[in-house]
Amino acid sequence: MFEPFQHTTTKKALCQVEVPRPTESTRPAVSTSLPPTLWPLPLSPSPHSPRDTTAPATPASVSCSAFPSSQAYEYLHPPPILQMAAAGDAAKEYVAGAAAGVAQVVVGHPFDTVKVRGLYKGASSSFIGIAVESSLFFGTYSQAKQLLQGNYEDGKPHLQVIIPSAACSGALISCILTPTELTKLRGIFRGGLATLFRESIGNAVFFCTYEYSRYWMHNYLDSPRFSSSSHFVLAKDIGVGVMSGGISGMAFWTATLPLDVAKTIIQTDPDPHLSRNPFRVLSMVYKRAGVVGCYAGLGPTLARAFPANAAAIVAWEYSAKILGIKRG
Repeated sequence: MFEPFQHTTTKKALCQVEVPRPTESTRPAVSTSLPPTLWPLPLSPSPHSPRDTTAPATPASVSCSAFPSSQAYEYLHPPPILQMAAAGDAAKEYVAGAAAGVAQVVVGHPFDTVKVRGLYKGASSSFIGIAVESSLFFGTYSQAKQLLQGNYEDGKPHLQVIIPSAACSGALISCILTPTELTKLRGIFRGGLATLFRESIGNAVFFCTYEYSRYWMHNYLDSPRFSSSSHFVLAKDIGVGVMSGGISGMAFWTATLPLDVAKTIIQTDPDPHLSRNPFRVLSMVYKRAGVVGCYAGLGPTLARAFPANAAAIVAWEYSAKILGIKRG
């Protein structure tokens, strides 16, 4: 990484600046109380400042004898090769996410198929749709997490990074899922609020469960009590991926299935006066059928969630390794 330019008294000044003594009409319009590392040179008043409407500011006489340091310039203007590398890494994240989606369909589609004609009947359209959805799901999360990671270099998961990254991914996915899950013509985004809540809350639960369970399991299995052979490392990585992915998928649906029930009612009920507020709909369901009604279909949903999400996480992690994506 390039270090930003810092102004110190020991370095030779880059510019000789002659600034008139501050008076009432030449007082800087921008505060100069910033640290010297953020504002190394004296400021001249801005003639467009709304604070000074009486007289134009006296400009400072500046004669620069040198350009800013190359380190500062490269920090502010990274070379094209670095920009291309960053774009390439981002593209790899989306490719790894698409691979996770394909694995999820391969494992999860038979659970959705009730006809005897074939376990993968109609899977071709699912491959395409889920691959795109999963690509955005994992790719957006990874990019947002990298952006928010900041100075956290300890390798530990942090809620202040995971939750907003997952919510951002969920918000994007909800814009895609709402019209694709609704095939009737009553309105493309009917049930959109319920889908937004489901995906944002669910993704936060999913990735928090995944990141923390993965961190704890690796910490335990990386201890000296276990072998460090290549075969054990391979089995460990697959086992951690299966367990963390499966548990995370179950946590997602346990937390959000009531919102999914509300979304389904909003999208399919023919009553045009039905409230589109998912919480009001849930309240109505609870009054009629209790908690059981809010968690209708929980058993089959969890039965599918564990293997499908376990496969997705294993595929995502190994695709990232093959593509050279480094993760903590």
